[in-house]
Amino acid sequence: MSYREVSMVEIREVFRLRASGHGLKSIVRLVGLSRNTVRRYLDAADAAGVVVPADGLLDDEALAVVVASIQSRRGNVGAARLACRERREQIAAWARECDAPKICRLLEREGVLVPLRTLQRFMKEELGAKRDTVRLRDPKPGILEFDFMTLGTFADWAGKAIKVHAAVMTASVSRHQFVWPCLTQTRDDVIDALEAAWGFFGGVFPVVLPDNLKAVVAEADAVNPRFNPWFLEYAQARGFEIEPARIRKPKDKAKVERQVRYVRKDFFGGESFRSLEEVRAAAVRWCRDVAGLREHNTTHRQPADHFLETDALVLGPEPETSYDTPIWTEHTVGRDHAVTVQKALYSVPYEVVGKVRVRTDRTTVKIYQRRQIVKVHPRVPTGEKQLDPRDAPPGRADVVDRTATSLFERADEHSGIIGVYARKLAPDPELRIADIRKVWRLLSACQTYGPSAVGEACSRALELDVIDVKRIEGMLEKGLERREVVTVRAPGRQGKVYTFERPPSAFAMQREDP
Repeated sequence: MSYREVSMVEIREVFRLRASGHGLKSIVRLVGLSRNTVRRYLDAADAAGVVVPADGLLDDEALAVVVASIQSRRGNVGAARLACRERREQIAAWARECDAPKICRLLEREGVLVPLRTLQRFMKEELGAKRDTVRLRDPKPGILEFDFMTLGTFADWAGKAIKVHAAVMTASVSRHQFVWPCLTQTRDDVIDALEAAWGFFGGVFPVVLPDNLKAVVAEADAVNPRFNPWFLEYAQARGFEIEPARIRKPKDKAKVERQVRYVRKDFFGGESFRSLEEVRAAAVRWCRDVAGLREHNTTHRQPADHFLETDALVLGPEPETSYDTPIWTEHTVGRDHAVTVQKALYSVPYEVVGKVRVRTDRTTVKIYQRRQIVKVHPRVPTGEKQLDPRDAPPGRADVVDRTATSLFERADEHSGIIGVYARKLAPDPELRIADIRKVWRLLSACQTYGPSAVGEACSRALELDVIDVKRIEGMLEKGLERREVVTVRAPGRQGKVYTFERPPSAFAMQREDP
């Protein structure tokens, strides 16, 4: 005969019938217990000195004394339990690798027959094979659990099998959820899923509890996790905190883990889709009309209604514009004091050398060095240039815009005549680069021969209307600038006039009439 546990109600009924005057046979017949069981409880009460009241209804404390007295008499242990105790160390070693059904078969190979239920009780009571589960209270509203899953495959219009994943997001209190199908599990998919979730829920959750996927967590740690900078920047832009689950601890986000099978079976199973857009539209309808209106087995409420009373009250404002995902890259500043970002050229201040980090979004390009911003540019299309004259070295700013204003000013600082000659070298407002080089050579001559010598050479060249920087350099090399400035004199008997001093009319060819 199988063992049947006697309930507290039946024990109390035994003493009530005895107080009413019923005999042993009558109690056995009315309660449905064996004679030995009834006699055992009655004798235990007498031995423990329990006083039975007139109505026979023992309180909980008196019943506990009777039951404890009965259990203390059960000192007999079965042969199967003794066999388990003899092999305690072996069973403990097996329990680290196997479950109870496999251990039963291993014991059977050694000729020891132990019932499965006996072995399970032995492992639980004497080995502590399974740890106790502690129920936790629901957290405060405003936590969104996030996890990826694989939905399955569908055939597109061409008959090609497409594998589709999904980002599942569940509110921790109301259990209201949102599903975002996708083809991959990359950084862009995480951003797109959260952006779609803010629109579905009507706001931003204060806390997001993601899994330890590489797109979010760069280095997993139970105490000090390190997040990817791009996701941390997104959290700052949207105003939520990140509390990642521990690695290989699915119970940290048990509510969204519980929904994985439900989403796969109830939403995706049995459906025929032809495109990812069709799957996403169906997922939104399913989350709103099916999953949101069902009665949840734990809360016994509809998640959509429960959400409006709990999580919706602590949400941040819904974003008005879509998030502009930045791109972070590293570059080396070249000799031209510029970097190439996304196939476009951007200037960098001439003081900045070495490695820089560049943040690029749809509208701006920000350049950082040693965690400090050094330049901000508006983004330009591919193949174009964004050059700031202020980034050029001193004295070269006008070269960037093909102007020579600063070069003329430097020439004026040396000498007024040098400034005049420099403007003669580059008279066109829309300078060619060749004209700018001429002014640069003139200024270089000032550094080589000195401003006074160059000034004398320029004065003499202006007297002769010679506008050529190479002539100036030749005069300086031969020392001709030190001679007295020659003025053009008309030919006469008193003096000799050199050939180069004659006026142009002296060289005019006159034809004689025949």
